[in-house]
Amino acid sequence: MGIAIIGAGFAGLCMAIKLKEAGYHDFVILEKAADLGGTWRDNTYPGCACDVPSPMYSFSFELNPGWSRMFSPQEEIWAYMRACADKYGVTPHFRFGVEVTGLEYDDDRNLWRVFTSTGEPITANAVVSGIGALHVPSFPDIPGKFGGPAFHSAQWDHSVDLTGKRVAVIGTGASAIQFVPRVAEQAAELRLFQRTPPWIQPKPDFAVSDRAKKVLRLPGAARMARNSIYWLLESRALGFTIDPRLMKVHRRMAERHLARQVADPGLRARLTPDYTIGCKRILLSDDYYPALTRDNVELVTDAITEIRDRSIIDATGREHEVDVIVYGTGFKVTDALSEQRIIGRNGRKIQDAWQDGVEAYLGITASGFPNLFFLLGPNTGLGHNSVVFMIESQVRYVMDCLRLLSRTGAKALDVRPEVQRAYNDRLQRRLDRLVWTDGGCTSWYLDEHGRNRAIWPGFTFEYWTRTRRMRPSAYELLR
Repeated sequence: MGIAIIGAGFAGLCMAIKLKEAGYHDFVILEKAADLGGTWRDNTYPGCACDVPSPMYSFSFELNPGWSRMFSPQEEIWAYMRACADKYGVTPHFRFGVEVTGLEYDDDRNLWRVFTSTGEPITANAVVSGIGALHVPSFPDIPGKFGGPAFHSAQWDHSVDLTGKRVAVIGTGASAIQFVPRVAEQAAELRLFQRTPPWIQPKPDFAVSDRAKKVLRLPGAARMARNSIYWLLESRALGFTIDPRLMKVHRRMAERHLARQVADPGLRARLTPDYTIGCKRILLSDDYYPALTRDNVELVTDAITEIRDRSIIDATGREHEVDVIVYGTGFKVTDALSEQRIIGRNGRKIQDAWQDGVEAYLGITASGFPNLFFLLGPNTGLGHNSVVFMIESQVRYVMDCLRLLSRTGAKALDVRPEVQRAYNDRLQRRLDRLVWTDGGCTSWYLDEHGRNRAIWPGFTFEYWTRTRRMRPSAYELLR
């Protein structure tokens, strides 16, 4: 096998399409689920939609002038991905129901042995990890066991009818602010347990009219719309990438939004974060705050101390009787990478390589693990623009690496440790003074050492420039 791609989300799909376009046909996409889609297959909770404008949350080489809304719903994004797979002829390369359980590098043959849940032995010259960051649900460590239905937003149980039920929602992150308004309309009572309030700005969403769709189908129109949105989103990065003090304009916008939508000063105070805006992901919603002002909704800001058979106990000792618990508590992001069973050169485990923190060169290659490429790897997530843009930059870089191997006849390439070290030292020095570290919050961006291992600290065009051409001198070639 030439190349094994792990995961069939946006990252794996993009890698497959670009391999096919370049004339590589000896590859396989290993996907643990029964269909492609990744995040957009798994997350089917009510109200699930993108929080990046649709023209940017799509491939630059496959623009879609037919989006129904500026922020497209989950079903549309998933359908777009399936259409891309069919159009670019990569569907035959999928192997569904095959979970990768481990990777082991063969030093003698310069190959990767890929271990799977089916037991089928697979060897590959190169492995591309497109597992994404938002696929391992995170559950809070709360003592006790609930006797009724309880599920994570990413594993929504559609067999549970919430109509007339007493529902507890734990967590107030990006998923919760989308499904809470829908659940509030159904439930008899909704108790929303908030640990830290998010900063929320208005969501400039609207239905795209038929007339606008016709205009977008004109030559160059969809590209112009995408470029305009790109630079608008990129301008948001000034406060992230230069100085947290530049986030004041974003804070004022969020404060005005809260003041307009929540009249009660007591509730407004409990919904006002005490950290610098941008320290956690800035969320977009027009219906979350109004949902919290409904008579059947109560915001609980006291910590949860115990879960009982039919109730939740908070730190004041108050017992909240509930019928259903929904966890909107996000995902294990840095753990998703570091918990993998990967053994590189000379038997070195990835956990040993990353004992001081998850890192890679340009977020793509890790020293000691030749021909293993990460898409949306360490420090390539974003707080201001579309990760699909980052994926395309990374895929182009991987293609450059593969072309170098073809030109030189080398079997593998391994990033030099001193190159990786210098790159990550500079990266962390830059991150240390930015809002994610200095903003006064704890977020999934930070690892157990308080270091940011998730976010790219610059503009996306800067990352695009850095990955535009791979530098052969940064790598050791194995023959």
